[in-house]
Amino acid sequence: MPGFTCGLDATLRVISGKWKPLILYFLAQDGPTRYGELRRAVRDVSDKVLIQQLKELEADGLVKRTDYKEVPPRVDYSLTPLGRSLAQALVPLCSWGTEHMAEVSQVFAERATWNTKRQ
Repeated sequence: MPGFTCGLDATLRVISGKWKPLILYFLAQDGPTRYGELRRAVRDVSDKVLIQQLKELEADGLVKRTDYKEVPPRVDYSLTPLGRSLAQALVPLCSWGTEHMAEVSQVFAERATWNTKRQ
């Protein structure tokens, strides 16, 4: 794998994927979280993609999967120290999104009309 061009490049490669930042966000909010709770929190993600993204985050050392070996099966997910540090780095992005939500909504609404006009 080629080296990183900068720190942002390294970070973006780790959180690449539409859902990974949200997964990290929700795990940072609630601590250990069962799959079903996480699925409800990260709306609109398919089971296949959520499972894939959780496996990638686990392989990257950001998420810990704990299997309690019980019947019925019980598994939960939590952040590792590395994952917690990355979740903290995402806090300013969350704040920016909250502060500019109305403007961003307007931009996306305008973009949607551009796509309709082209068709």
